[in-house]
This record gives sequence, C-alpha cells and structure tokens, in this order.
Amino acid sequence: MYNAILFISIRRFLILLILPLMFSDISGQTVYKKARIETNMGSMTLVLYKETPLHSDNFIDLIQKGLYDGVIFHRIINNFMIQSGDLSTRYDPIKQAQGTRDITYTIPAEFYPALYHKKGAIAAARQGDNVNPTRASSGSQFYIVQGTKFTKDQLDQLEQKQMHIKFTPEQRKIYTEVGGTPHLDYAYTVFGQVIEGLDVIDKIASVPTDQKDRPIEDIRIIKIRIIE
Repeated sequence: MYNAILFISIRRFLILLILPLMFSDISGQTVYKKARIETNMGSMTLVLYKETPLHSDNFIDLIQKGLYDGVIFHRIINNFMIQSGDLSTRYDPIKQAQGTRDITYTIPAEFYPALYHKKGAIAAARQGDNVNPTRASSGSQFYIVQGTKFTKDQLDQLEQKQMHIKFTPEQRKIYTEVGGTPHLDYAYTVFGQVIEGLDVIDKIASVPTDQKDRPIEDIRIIKIRIIE
C-alpha cells in the first residue's frame, strides 16, 4: 500500500512539474490563451502571452464578441507581414477605405524584450511616431509577421546603425534560421505567436496585391475562437 501511495505521490509531483511547461511556447514565455484563426486560405493556431495582458485581454474580448469574424487582411506585403483588424471591413466589399478606420481607443505599449518579431509573431498596428510618440497600439488592428531570413552581417549592420540593440544569441539564431522583421523590435507591441500554420502566412503573403498593398481578391478571416 505504501509503495502504491508513494508511486501516486511521485506521479502527481511529476505532473505538477510538467504542467507549467505545457503552457509555455518554445521561447519560454507564458502562454495566456490559445486561439484559432480560420481564413479562406487555411487555419492558424496562435498563443497569446501573459506578459502583455492589456493587448491579450483586448484581443480576447474582441474575439469573444465576434468582431473579427468576417474582416479581411487589408494590407499584405510579401516577405514582410499580413495585416488585419479593420473592423469596418466585416463582410464589406468596398475597398477604397480599407485599413483607414479603427476602433475608437488605443492600448498603451507593452514592450517585453523576450517578445520580438520572429516569423509568426502577432503584433499590434499603430499610428506613426510623429502623431503617436508613446507608440500606443491600435485597439483592433494587428499584423502577423512573415519576414525574411537575415544573414549575420545584416544583423551586425542593424546593430552598427543603431537600428537594433545588441541581438541575443537566441534572436540571432531565429532571425538567421527562421526569419522575421527585426527592425520592428521594441517599436510595436508583440503579444502573440502563430505556432501552427506558418505555411498559411506564406500563402496569404503571396497573393497578388494592388499599388496600395491591398489584395486583389479578399482574403477573409472566417472566424477566430479561443480554444484553450
């Protein structure tokens, strides 16, 4: 009986030890929630970070209200990013104003050094520094990083030109092997990460666009839902 109890106690201890790891992504950040984005070009699973509670909670609130369902990716730049979240584009075929309208509030920036613009990063769009010196985020618009791979020399040049603080070894590994947009680090709030469906980002990023980076054919978010 004692051996059985001891075995159960050890097993419970191991489960408690493992559980926190199950809720962290490969970078070690704490996963707050998981969500699924369904688009007409495939689905992506993403995590939202506990380290950015203002952005994560706002994103969850908009998801639960269904406000992202039906919006389009109104700005797409191959090898850079795909942008969505203009709530006025929900089921709206009119293109001339896409991306120019926004929800009425902003969110204070939440820069966290370990959250950076690697491929699949989800970050908040915002107005430029000239009208937004505090770099407050849009209340609804966001982008997903596709980016490109950088060489060691290119990363060195970003440091030398003071366009980036010294890269950590992890950042160098990610930016050279996976890719991203390092020049956006510490300027836009990263609050999540795509963990499944990176190929869908590539598919969306490769569609034809017009001179204003708007897709010729609508790429639409069918639904976003919280799954954990």
